[in-house]
Amino acid sequence: MQLSAKNVGIFEAFYSSVKPIQLIHCILEIAKPGRLPSGRTEIPFEFPLKPKSNKCLYETYHGVFINIQYLLRCEMKRSLLNKDLQKVVEFILEYKDENEKAVIKAVDFSITPESLQNVKDRSKIPSFLLKGKLDSTICCITKPFTGEICVEKCDAAIRSIELQLVRVETCGCAEGYSRDATEIQNIQIGEGDVCRGIVIPIYMIFPRLFACPTLITSNFKIEFEVNIVVVFEDDHLITENFPIKLTRF
Repeated sequence: MQLSAKNVGIFEAFYSSVKPIQLIHCILEIAKPGRLPSGRTEIPFEFPLKPKSNKCLYETYHGVFINIQYLLRCEMKRSLLNKDLQKVVEFILEYKDENEKAVIKAVDFSITPESLQNVKDRSKIPSFLLKGKLDSTICCITKPFTGEICVEKCDAAIRSIELQLVRVETCGCAEGYSRDATEIQNIQIGEGDVCRGIVIPIYMIFPRLFACPTLITSNFKIEFEVNIVVVFEDDHLITENFPIKLTRF
């Protein structure tokens, strides 16, 4: 886990609780001392992926404040006059547990000026009505995120309609916690002042390393959200947020 610049004051109170957690550690000798012949030498090896006591193995994930990585470090020890050779590579871990499968949970939505939150002056908001649906908010990470949106009416000119995937990383313990939302990717699904009454499809592929099945542990949480963003010509924008859950199957 890595400190968040926005919440350093909070983290300093319980920094020992968010230090990197070692999930697995295994040392294996794959070749006895000796000489290697000239040319290419291949040495097969294997080892079980067994977590340390009281730990679980999680899927590989590359985030901003939380990283789950598995590294393979190979070291060739040589004589005193020669420097030892080392190489480190990352390998990807995915679970094949089918206990938790994605169950279709479709969501119909309607965005109006009245549905917006944290608005100071509603008189400056143009009249609009956007309707659509998300095919499911419980999603299989290997399948696309789909749905549709339609601009029924809008008094102001639209510049762009965008679909934003957001990760929400929470780190902490009993002394406090830090919750940070950061953008993973942003896809434009509508460009310019789109025609009214036309259904616009929503289609997004989840990125492999920057997304993982939703994970909630005693030390941290990795959750995901989808934002539908409408940007007007005057640079004002409206956003509708949808929490989603990712599964492997």
